[in-house]
Parts: sequence; structure tokens; C-alpha cells
Amino acid sequence: MTTLKNEIAQERPFSGPEEEALLNLLRSADCLERAMQRKIRAWGITLTQYNVLRILRGSQPQGLTCSAIGDRMITAEPDITRLLGRLRALKLIRQQRDRRDRRVVWTQISPTGLALLDETDPVVQNFPKELLGHLGPDQLATFIRLLELARKNCGDTQAPVSCNGPDEACPVPVPEPDKPAS
Repeated sequence: MTTLKNEIAQERPFSGPEEEALLNLLRSADCLERAMQRKIRAWGITLTQYNVLRILRGSQPQGLTCSAIGDRMITAEPDITRLLGRLRALKLIRQQRDRRDRRVVWTQISPTGLALLDETDPVVQNFPKELLGHLGPDQLATFIRLLELARKNCGDTQAPVSCNGPDEACPVPVPEPDKPAS
């Protein structure tokens, strides 16, 4: 097993164990994310898009507003509006304005999006075992606890979501309820 110092060809010592731990965490997170990205790429979506689809599947049938999706994201996405626009262009989601407050847009996963998740589920659900299966149950429990402790001093655990207007508003071009989508 190589050390971080060897991987990044660092000759000087770290300023302390906190720096070494933080850089190890960042390096590991990047490595694991890239591995997951390569796995999900086969379906023509990004890991962030996959995350949104899973969030929306869990919110059926009502769906969620833009800011609610942003709050549930694993990684902060500063421009949810654009991300949802790309998913809508792929026909993986559908959106409609709230009948009581036209500024609010509700987003639901489409049947096409559900079919895509059905296809990806067997592969993606096995992937954590592929990546972390070499750790025993006690090691994983300790790892989880330490990661949760590491986030403790972060304060804001999510970046603000780009949804203009009130907290629940997400102004995106959405077809009117009784008009066909273009």
C-alpha cells in the first residue's frame, strides 16, 4: 500500500497529522468519485444526475422543489436549475408549476428516468461492496463514525442552491399545465 506522500510525490513533511488526514480524505473522495463516475457513465448520465434521479424516485409521486432537491444532494451543486434542465432535455424528469404559487416548480422523475434507474440499480447497488468490501464491519463502522465527526466543524454542510426567488422557487422554463411540451 502506498502512502499519500508517495502518491503525490511530496518530499517535504506535512504540516501536521490534520493536514495529512485532510489531504488523504480529499484524495480518497476524488478517487472513489471518479470510479463511480466511470461506472455510471455507461448510461449517458453523470453521477450528479444519477443522484437527482434517485432523490426524485424516493419522493414519488409528489416530487420535490428545486431547493428541496439541492438540500438532499450528496455533493453540493450550485446550479440546480441548469442540472434539472439537462435532465428534462433527456426526458428523465418532468416539471410543472405549482397551481397555488406559480413561482414554485415541482419536479418528478419520468417513466424514462425510472426505467434508467431500474437498469442501473443492480450495478450501482453492488458498487460500494466493490470499492469498500475489503473493509470489515468494525472498520466500516469506525470509518463512518470518523467521517461524520470530520464534517462536524464544517458548519454549512451544503452550498446554497441556485433557485431564484423565495426558498422554494426554482424558475425554469416549464410548459404551462394544459399546453403540450415543445
